[in-house]
Amino acid sequence: MRYEGNIFRPFSEANSYLLQCTIGCSHNRCTFCGMYKDRKYRVRSLDEIRTDIRMAKDYYGDLEKVFLCDGDAIAMETDLLLEILRELYAAFPSLRHVGTYVGPQSTLKKSMSELVALRSAGLAKVYLGVETGDDRLLKEIKKGVSAAEMLQAGRNLIDAGMNLSSMVLLGLAGKGERSVEHAIATARITNEMGPQYLAALTVTPVPGTVLYNQVEAGIFEIMDAFETLEEMKILFEHITLDNLRFVGVHASNYLPINGTLQRDKEQMLATIDSVLETRNRDMLRDERTRGL
Repeated sequence: MRYEGNIFRPFSEANSYLLQCTIGCSHNRCTFCGMYKDRKYRVRSLDEIRTDIRMAKDYYGDLEKVFLCDGDAIAMETDLLLEILRELYAAFPSLRHVGTYVGPQSTLKKSMSELVALRSAGLAKVYLGVETGDDRLLKEIKKGVSAAEMLQAGRNLIDAGMNLSSMVLLGLAGKGERSVEHAIATARITNEMGPQYLAALTVTPVPGTVLYNQVEAGIFEIMDAFETLEEMKILFEHITLDNLRFVGVHASNYLPINGTLQRDKEQMLATIDSVLETRNRDMLRDERTRGL
């Protein structure tokens, strides 16, 4: 397979064929994100993509899962995306899952009829970087949308029939009282949006990003492991959505934890409380093994 630059994908897409449809991210201004900073966004030609699909067909024979890279494939013209989906499902008879990252701005630019058409064509799983439900924080991290717009983007994807994974960032507000505001606002937007999955990552400063420079300058103070767990606890306590799959095993998280809310809520909170009460660092992921 051929790729340009570093390739990123959700950990749940580990067994998917990665098809690079765009180079980089159409937004690429988030202060915490170090992905795609070394390249200018562009859409690959349909001929290039068709060639890659043929190469994958020759190599794999058949596939069940495909993930469209890079950071925001839904920003492509809808007709082009539909053609790519047709090519994929024609090439791989066993294909049951095509997923992609989706940006809130790019999603809002699609009409509901376009989103429904993409779902009907087989775009089944989408990953939306919600990060937080706090308006002020969304502006500070230069996400490009308000909380209301983020909510609308998520609802549009769900209403189109797509399986939505909402990704949020623990520690995004840094130390202090705003951590509580961030957690409660993130729980609120989750309740209102109603994703099937909620995936939590923990802020990890990446060299070259605005956030990293803010940490170095003493403008932003990173939360420690236990403060991050306090924030996770508040998040759980304020989520009322039922049958929400929480995925917290990302390598950036200090305490890997999975479960279904509300079913496993008491157990998940008890796990966090046991660590907070003992302050036992042996129960946490070692700092040297954390990463994005």
